[in-house]
Amino acid sequence: MAEVEAARPLTGSAAAAVLLMLFEEDEAAQILSRLEPDEVRQLGYAMYDVADVEVDEVNAALDQFVSKARGRTTIGYGATQHIRGAMHKALGPDRADNMLARITPPTRSTKLSMLKWMEPAEIAAIIEPEHPQIMAIVLAHLDPAVAAATLQLLPAEAQDDVVYRVATLGPVSTEALDELEQLIASRPAQGRSSAGTTKRGGTSEAAAIMNNIRKDHEQRIIKALNKRDRNVAQLIEDEMFVFENLQVLSDKDLGTLMRAVDNAILVVALKGASDTLRTRILGCMSQRAAQSIQDEMDERGPMRLAEVMEAQKAIIAEARRMGEEGAIMLGGKGDDYV
Repeated sequence: MAEVEAARPLTGSAAAAVLLMLFEEDEAAQILSRLEPDEVRQLGYAMYDVADVEVDEVNAALDQFVSKARGRTTIGYGATQHIRGAMHKALGPDRADNMLARITPPTRSTKLSMLKWMEPAEIAAIIEPEHPQIMAIVLAHLDPAVAAATLQLLPAEAQDDVVYRVATLGPVSTEALDELEQLIASRPAQGRSSAGTTKRGGTSEAAAIMNNIRKDHEQRIIKALNKRDRNVAQLIEDEMFVFENLQVLSDKDLGTLMRAVDNAILVVALKGASDTLRTRILGCMSQRAAQSIQDEMDERGPMRLAEVMEAQKAIIAEARRMGEEGAIMLGGKGDDYV
């Protein structure tokens, strides 16, 4: 059994870890510097696991690398530096920079990039003493799941305020981001820009964060937001639960919901649904009812997007109402069942 296990080729992060350990320390460091935090963490674990790897396994990992490398080019590697260097040589620094400012594709702000390497508890500890606006800016720059975990570690009385500020956050100047970067990193920000802004936040960001927190926290925060600004709360709720989210319902709950929806509304709503969701919804009906809906959809032909979206919103509203009454289970992050 041990011989069979030893003969099994390394794959994924294990194979990558073997390759990385064959490089010199400086070369390995250059590779790691280009990876995301989760990739570095996963690769680090794998490097310890393969510390006593066999020669045959090393050879197999190298064979995998060579095989994959044959199908790749390096044209995209360092493309930004290559383009900038060529432009500078051709046009001179000033004209090249003006040209690049107009043609360079927009990229996500690199400010506060160190947040990716921090745990939610660390981030929460840093921003808890700060103004809620600073908390909101930081959360808007995080992955929604990390932002949600950080939000739940902040004082409960501040959470709805922070979500509101994320939802209503406008452009943030690069100078403000530099100062915030200093606060978080405890060192002078480098590459400070003298102008420009970055746009983060908005109801979509707030909804993404809310979609990743516990259901009890979600209900409390939405209730507080409704008292503060009903319009913002409604916009966040609209983006938290969209028509495609109906796929998370069980067949029983989806069938219950469909029986409560008028067929005329359902026909319009399904015109804009994905094939997967449409199949699931029709599958929750009797064969005769499903065929009737399908025939009517075919007869209606193309429909205005605004009309489809309105019908989908009506079904979402019905789903929320039934969820609040306990008729169906909408589900959510952190739900517990007994």
